[in-house]
Order: sequence, then C-alpha cells, then structure tokens
Amino acid sequence: MPGDLKEGSAAPHFSLPGDGGRTMSLGDFAGRKLVLYFYPRDDTPGCTREAIEFSAAKDQFEHADTALLGISADPVEQHEKFKRKHSLSIPLASDVNHSVLEDYGVWREKSMYGRTFMGIERSTFVIDRSGIIAKIWRNVRVEGHVSEVLAYCRAMD
Repeated sequence: MPGDLKEGSAAPHFSLPGDGGRTMSLGDFAGRKLVLYFYPRDDTPGCTREAIEFSAAKDQFEHADTALLGISADPVEQHEKFKRKHSLSIPLASDVNHSVLEDYGVWREKSMYGRTFMGIERSTFVIDRSGIIAKIWRNVRVEGHVSEVLAYCRAMD
C-alpha cells in the first residue's frame, strides 16, 4: 500500500524533474546508498537550515558512498532560486503533483494554530545499494539530524 512503507521495504521508484533541467529517478542512484529527504518548503527557516547542513556535509556523505536528494512540492524554478540564494550543492527534485510524496507516505494532514491542512512531514529515508529502505526518520527535528544520518550511513558498510 503506498505510503505504508517500513524499513526493509523496497523503495518506491520515482522520476521527477530536478534542478539544472535534469530528471532524477531512483535508478540514477542504483549501486549507491541514497539519502532521500523530504522537506516542507524552500526558503523557510527549518528547510533552509536542513539544506545548508546537508550541503555542508555532502563530501562526507560522498566518502560514505552515499548520494543526497531533497524533494519538496515546490516547482523547479523555486528550487533553482533557493539553491542560488543559499549556495546549496545538493540536488533538489520537484513533486508538484505529490505522487512521490504520497508513495513515501510523507504527504499528510498537519495542524498548526488550530488549522488543519495537507503538507509534507519532514522525513528522511536511507535507501541501500539494492533499493531497500534501510532507515526511516519521520517528523524530523533539524537539530543534529544531518549528523545522525551521516553516522548511520557510515555504519552501514
């Protein structure tokens, strides 16, 4: 069932438009570990901090043979502006139709100040070299998260 993913499940395939005019798919990362992180919105405080921290740690993830990909529902043009503004080095993909967000179970009802709405639950998935979800973090708090994900990826081998 889409959205009912658990550690040990096969990662749902995706193909999304990304920054730089690229199409990004799960198959692009075959044979490598992949950190797939979902975030609510470009250029908001928590999302900016998370993207900057993943960018700063990109080389360390590369040493752990791990690729990074951020996904939100923002359009590609907004991703491009977000990357330029904050000098982000990580690829970002756009899921404006929410299909991948729903497949990974991160498009959820949220509430804030007594109002409910649909939005992205900040979540991170680590996918192993064979396409299996090795680890899921849901409802992520940004503080210390990138370090925790990096430590996990290093310990996988």
